[in-house]
Amino acid sequence: MEYSIQEASELLSIPIQKLRRWDEQGVLVALRTSGGHRRYSRELIDRLAASGFGATADKTSQELATVKRALAEKRRIIQLLLESENRYRDLVETSHDLIWATDAEGRFTYLNTAAYDIFGLAPKDLIGRCFFNFEAGAAHVGNRRFLATLRRKGEVKNYVTHVLTTDGENRWIGINARLTNDDLGEPLGIRGTARDITEQHVATQRIEHLALHDPLTDLPNRHSLQIGIEAAMQDSSVGALLFIDIDHFKYVNDNFGHRAGDQLIIGVGSVLREVVRGCGGEVYRLGGDEFAIHLPEALRKQANHAAELALDAVRHYRFQASEQRVVSNLSASIGIALYPFHGSDVPSLFSNVDIAMYQAKELGRNRHMVFDQASDNLRSTHKRVHWAKRIRDALDDDRITLFAQPVVRLKDQKAMHHEVLVRLRDDQGGFILPSTFIEIAESLSLVQELDLQVVEKLLAFMREHNQVGKKLRYFVNLSRVSIADPHWVKRLMSLLTATQVDPTQLVFEITETAAMSEIDVTLSFINRLKDIGCRFALDDFGAGFSSFYYLKRFEVDYLKIDGSFIRDLATDEGSRLFVRALNDVARGLSKQVVAEWVESPEALKLLVEMGAQYGQGYIFRKPMPIADTVRAATNRLLRAKAG
Repeated sequence: MEYSIQEASELLSIPIQKLRRWDEQGVLVALRTSGGHRRYSRELIDRLAASGFGATADKTSQELATVKRALAEKRRIIQLLLESENRYRDLVETSHDLIWATDAEGRFTYLNTAAYDIFGLAPKDLIGRCFFNFEAGAAHVGNRRFLATLRRKGEVKNYVTHVLTTDGENRWIGINARLTNDDLGEPLGIRGTARDITEQHVATQRIEHLALHDPLTDLPNRHSLQIGIEAAMQDSSVGALLFIDIDHFKYVNDNFGHRAGDQLIIGVGSVLREVVRGCGGEVYRLGGDEFAIHLPEALRKQANHAAELALDAVRHYRFQASEQRVVSNLSASIGIALYPFHGSDVPSLFSNVDIAMYQAKELGRNRHMVFDQASDNLRSTHKRVHWAKRIRDALDDDRITLFAQPVVRLKDQKAMHHEVLVRLRDDQGGFILPSTFIEIAESLSLVQELDLQVVEKLLAFMREHNQVGKKLRYFVNLSRVSIADPHWVKRLMSLLTATQVDPTQLVFEITETAAMSEIDVTLSFINRLKDIGCRFALDDFGAGFSSFYYLKRFEVDYLKIDGSFIRDLATDEGSRLFVRALNDVARGLSKQVVAEWVESPEALKLLVEMGAQYGQGYIFRKPMPIADTVRAATNRLLRAKAG
């Protein structure tokens, strides 16, 4: 008896398709009927069924399938590893950073292509060599320290060293490195990265250089000098410090321009370099027209000798200021202080050498002075040095502040104009009155710059704030030193002609004493500025009774009566006689009178009775920042319109 393929399939639990395939493969051969149908021996199929042949075959198939899947997974992992390795190799070989490895002796065993950019050689030419083969100068000291740190800590980051390429070019490289060890902890080699940081290093050096050097002359600056002096004092050394100020340097700036002034500073710096070359010192530029010479280990004799050489070198320097003019016969004033004798710390030493320099100027310039603690005029010089610095700092730091006080029409007490008053803002935010510093500023030739800044600030204010309802006039005080300086007058004229402000709004005040001291200069100045529309007031009028004689010569528009007469007006008959006479004379000469220091109702009443047109004083309003005057005027106008 025989089984059909369907019966064999059921008995063996094997799919019909698999039986057909086994038949074709000769695994389990079937007999064929005349009709071609497969028949299986009953005895064979029963024996196979009893032995569990179907389950074994299925298990084998499952095992084969598992093996196939495992092989496929391994092939996938191998492919991923190959791709990862290729990707890693591409990243390493195309990196701008040097990637390297060495053996235990520090000899290169691998480098990527960035090696050429750092060493100038291909990687294959560097195998067996090491970083130390390319050390520059004293880099070997630091590199030995690098290796010691690496052995101790196992890792070093951001280490910078200096190497030379095969072409002799300087390279600064930053290195990160890690030590590799075997199972016993013995070093196998080093792996790491390196980057060419030459541009960053040079830029950093340049920044450090700029921080310690003057950009115009490339000489060390004040900060550099301070560092050098501090180092010398910490070593308990002795030495000398010279401060050098070029006399009348402002003349070059005003006559030939700031570019010529810069060239003069560069030239003087070069001259002083030559001087210190033979003295064992160093020259510094402190700013403006001031230089310094530091002479370590020097005492009074060596310092005086260096100062004489410096004065002589400056005297013999010739400067081509323009195609037609050569500036010669320059001179300088030099102060000398010795440390630790004239200062055991930097601030006191600098202060005392500054005092010595000003003493040299006061004694006629073109000389040198050693600081003298016993000098009779030391206290005065201390004060001058103190205020010279404060005024210079205020000018440089833009701490000049404008205040304003109204000039009112007496008959209705309405503000018509404003007097501009200058203040210096101190470090605490307070304000310093001009009576404290103006006289010193004049004696130090700083008042010209102060006056010019005041005018510049006022013009900027007037451009920004269109006047409310009418064009106010602003009264501005000018120093006698300024109006007597033709170069300053030239700068003022340029400033006024370049501005968009109406010059008829400007009233320049000149004190009576200044006008009388140089009458021709005053007349010339008044005439030049009246030609462009400016107006003038004679301030503090009455301080000298000879004023009446000269009054008709001055084409001024306003007379401002000296406040001492107004303050005593109610109690002093002489003051009343003078003020009444002045009002009569002013009316006859078509000049308007402004009474200063109006502080009491009694004085105000008398002034109105005398026919004075304008007044100014605390009874009307105290001075306030100029911007506040605009707000106050705006508020008054709005209140008037609302009423």
